[in-house]
Amino acid sequence: MTELIEAGIVLLILLGSTALGLIVQSLLGERHRGRETTELVRLVSAMLVTFTALVLGLLLTTVKSSFDRIDSQLKVFSAQLIQLDQSLRQYGGETDGVRVQLRSYAAAAIASTWAEEPKPPGDYYPKVKPIGSSGFENPALGDMLAGVDRTIRELAPADLLHRRIAAECIRQLERLTQQHWRFIEDSGRPVPVRFTIVLVFWLGIVFASFGLSAPRNMLAYTTIALAAVSIASAIYLILDLATPYGGMIATSSQAMRDALAHLSE
Repeated sequence: MTELIEAGIVLLILLGSTALGLIVQSLLGERHRGRETTELVRLVSAMLVTFTALVLGLLLTTVKSSFDRIDSQLKVFSAQLIQLDQSLRQYGGETDGVRVQLRSYAAAAIASTWAEEPKPPGDYYPKVKPIGSSGFENPALGDMLAGVDRTIRELAPADLLHRRIAAECIRQLERLTQQHWRFIEDSGRPVPVRFTIVLVFWLGIVFASFGLSAPRNMLAYTTIALAAVSIASAIYLILDLATPYGGMIATSSQAMRDALAHLSE
């Protein structure tokens, strides 16, 4: 919803800039409407249009790459959860308690990260509230993972086979923990606010120049309005991709839910 509001604000700014340009056009004298002046305004507008097109393309590429990276990391993370659970099963019945902890962590991570989706059924996991743009940022999830680590390290293997399995569990959990913190590091806004403000400022100048040279008829007004809507929708797409766990375009939670189903067997 926040992304939609921000895109709406951008749309209002662009339409307002066009209206300002139309007002200024009606106040200009004949010497300001000459061919040379008009060509200069068009040249500056073309330069800004080129800049904004490059920046929009760069922003879209950046947020799409970030979105795809997080989506791929989630699949790897889910596979790591399953691998750790399989290793704990191989160890034996002594790890039933830590497997329950791991299952609770997975369910809590799903419920807090994809807050807009249905939560995993049952009351065996704590209801962790999301912090920031990712539920992984909540310290409670980090504490749960630390509890799993502590329980695994407290295992007392009786023979060489169990010592090897315990060592493998520790290595798998270390990789899992690293991935957990990587999610937190990647949860920051990839589109700097000041960068967005400068981009909208450029767009405002461009649309003001449209108003300066636009003929006063409904077709011209409609064309400019459609252009403003198109730019605002592009801004919305960029902002929505920048929040990969929510919004209209979000990373899928299916891989994590599949992992939870495996952990529940």
